[in-house]
Amino acid sequence: MGTKITVLSENTVRGRIEALGEAGISFFLETDSGNYLFDTGRGHVIVHNALVFRKDLGSLKKILLSHSHPDHTGGLDKVLRLTGEIEVMAHPDIFLQRVRMRDRERVPTGVPFTRDYLEAMGARFHLSRDFGPVAPGICLTGEVPRRTTFETGDYAGRFLITEDGMIPDPILDDQSLVLDTPDGLVIVLGCAHAGIVNIITHVLEKTGNSRVRAVLGGTHLAFSAPEQLTASLEALKQFDLGGIGVSHCTGLEASARVAREFGNRAFYCNVGTILEF
Repeated sequence: MGTKITVLSENTVRGRIEALGEAGISFFLETDSGNYLFDTGRGHVIVHNALVFRKDLGSLKKILLSHSHPDHTGGLDKVLRLTGEIEVMAHPDIFLQRVRMRDRERVPTGVPFTRDYLEAMGARFHLSRDFGPVAPGICLTGEVPRRTTFETGDYAGRFLITEDGMIPDPILDDQSLVLDTPDGLVIVLGCAHAGIVNIITHVLEKTGNSRVRAVLGGTHLAFSAPEQLTASLEALKQFDLGGIGVSHCTGLEASARVAREFGNRAFYCNVGTILEF
């Protein structure tokens, strides 16, 4: 069968007018080893869109989380109501208390549920910082080393609440999904807080594979200064990328720039996008 990816949550919608968009992201994966969900969106559309596109959330073998932000974890409770007991794979920092300062107010930016509540609903957390397998041909990157000098991230105003007070939040729990397909690697990004170039470099080092069939998802390029965006795009051109599918936190201006730079290799991953590898 190969692998089929259906975008269930994203900022915009294509094709099916009954589908809904939200500021979040979620991918439904159908593979030879079963069905998996990578992120759950903000929670407003995940169940509705699963019904629209006839994807059975109750059939999931595992839920995979890219990081803790609520536009990626907000639908966890709704999905757990349909799955019952299920393994949830994430980074150990997933439950850190996070805030973003806006107009001198603390806005919570972590998982919008307690761990006890989610476990009572059936979540069985498997937490790891390491690059490791989900199933045959499917891996999570784990914590990604931050090596580039130009990918400075979007950390302004982001903090962790600790016993010693607020400290800057480096969002170390950011991780991506890697699929090993006959035509090369497919890298699925949540928000790419670690930097899209850092992520691809890490994946190539860990897998020993130089061919990337596609990289898709939230690139976080919307938050890049002009010089950083240029540096990122130039670095991306050095990889053997078969396609680049942007969405979510890429933003309209950066998406247009990607389309201009990569031509017919560029595409947008809206709600309803279906990709087969």
